[in-house]
Amino acid sequence: MDFGKLSKYDVEKTDFTLKPDNAFNAKVLSGAKVEKPVIKVGCPVWSNKDWNGKIYPHNAKTPDFLKLYSQQFNTIELNVTHYQIPNDETIERWKVESSPNFTFCTKFPQIISHDKLLQNAEGLTDEFCRQILKLEEKLGMPFLQLAPYFSPRQFAVFEKYLRQLPDNLKIAVEFRNEDWFKNEKAWQDALALLNSLGHATVITDVAGRRDVAHQSLSLPKAVIRWVGNEHPSDYKRIDEWVQRIKTWLDLGLEELWLFVHICENTIAPEMANYWIQQINLHCGLSIKEPKFLPKVEQMSLF
Repeated sequence: MDFGKLSKYDVEKTDFTLKPDNAFNAKVLSGAKVEKPVIKVGCPVWSNKDWNGKIYPHNAKTPDFLKLYSQQFNTIELNVTHYQIPNDETIERWKVESSPNFTFCTKFPQIISHDKLLQNAEGLTDEFCRQILKLEEKLGMPFLQLAPYFSPRQFAVFEKYLRQLPDNLKIAVEFRNEDWFKNEKAWQDALALLNSLGHATVITDVAGRRDVAHQSLSLPKAVIRWVGNEHPSDYKRIDEWVQRIKTWLDLGLEELWLFVHICENTIAPEMANYWIQQINLHCGLSIKEPKFLPKVEQMSLF
């Protein structure tokens, strides 16, 4: 992910301390811990040849990657749908090749979110929603990434678009324009709108845009896009996040969707595994860890 990317020198100077929870969180978290929360952890790709000999067999071929990936993780941030609406054949192949209980978190097409800015996009939106709903039980948390130039001034357009989505499709929304976080009224209005329609927020933790790590929940569901830097600070950041997640779980968080990005994603499996280990340790959960080939398991990351 290039959004918010900094040089290693600038990463050294970045304060990664998480913001306090937004006051809106208290409205959506019941205060009572859920017995069996939904916990989904994954990466932004399944096709990475650097994972051969690591979490894939040494001789794994590209056509096998989805099947192999879905045996290691229970979800994926599916960025391919940002560029092309999948056809029936593709949808069916994804369903057949992936493991039971695996989910695809589809990203809304950029032609809708970035080119058309949610306007005059009814036909494309209908087609996209119709196709991803064919994933049935394998449809995870679809998410709409608003363009960096889509600001609170377009709130009416945003509301109209959300209200036109199918009632049986609940999504998460990623905000990128800085004005959403500078205008407190606009932000609270956005959270209230999402809450009323049953949609979640996306929290993006990236070095160069600390404002998008807004710590605001519109539902008892957290969708986190975490971006590492192959830097020692990554571990401290994860540790702090796990404590925040534990607090949310204790207060009634029902779902956690976590996507681990890091540079070229070569070590995304290792970092996702560290996330899972720490969540299991501190939150009393038993999320399945990816299995590494023995010699790679001892590899020093950075």
